Amino acid sequence: IELFLFLTAGSPWIKLPIVTPAQISQARLIKVFFTGDLNREIKSFPAYPGTEKNYLRAQIARISATTHVSPAGKFKFSDEEEEAEEEGGKQNYQENEDFTGAPLSELVHEDMNGWVHHVLHVLPQGRTKWWNPNENVDKEEEEAEEEEDMKAAAPGAQPEQGPPLLTPIGVDAEIQNTKAWTAKISSNLIPQYACAFVRSNLWPGAYAFARGMIWENIYVGFGHKYSTTDYRPELPPLPANEYTDLPENIETDDPTPEDEAKARAAEHHGEEGEEEHEEEAENEEDDD
Repeated sequence: IELFLFLTAGSPWIKLPIVTPAQISQARLIKVFFTGDLNREIKSFPAYPGTEKNYLRAQIARISATTHVSPAGKFKFSDEEEEAEEEGGKQNYQENEDFTGAPLSELVHEDMNGWVHHVLHVLPQGRTKWWNPNENVDKEEEEAEEEEDMKAAAPGAQPEQGPPLLTPIGVDAEIQNTKAWTAKISSNLIPQYACAFVRSNLWPGAYAFARGMIWENIYVGFGHKYSTTDYRPELPPLPANEYTDLPENIETDDPTPEDEAKARAAEHHGEEGEEEHEEEAENEEDDD
């Protein structure tokens, strides 16, 4: 998906770069405010692999995957998708032509089953579809004679799987006994003109609203995920042990005050001896 942005009204549109799994994974470990300088270096620990535009694109991917929701029944799986049994769940859906809109009572019901996720979840790996990092290794092991022994000695990575598409938002994980979403109606005074909306409590600033056949998602925020605890950067790794293969270094003891006084006295006498030698040499030259 190509994303564009503009910084101020009337400014040209700027295309954001394609996000990488590493940038998404690292974005989960840091918390940085945006400045508007897309080429600014992200100074953080762990070090972020990119500039502010890469970090912005990663946060957009995270927010979209979690908060892009639509009224239940707006989309459906095709007949072929219903019959197919693909690993990782169903991946494709289509617009439901029979959908005529959801009642406001269903969209604001406390069970939150009136809204569903229509974007794939971002896995801990930083991808929406799990990739086996040991795929090439496994192929080589299959050709080896001791395949079973090698697999037992080095087990493969465990596949990651997120919630399937069109999952109701009511099953989203709670945030310390707080639901992930809050549903409300825009006006109780004129309900015939009101719309239903849900607010994400996990990503403050993310909303979805619907009325009849019209629905949309919007986000206005700082790009930070809600946390019940204060942000604490990761500590740097412990320093490495000193190199021990070299011979042990023996440090010289510091001189005592008495030793320093003797050294100064010897240096002073040495300077006097040099002056006397120079005077004798000058007298010999005068005699000549």
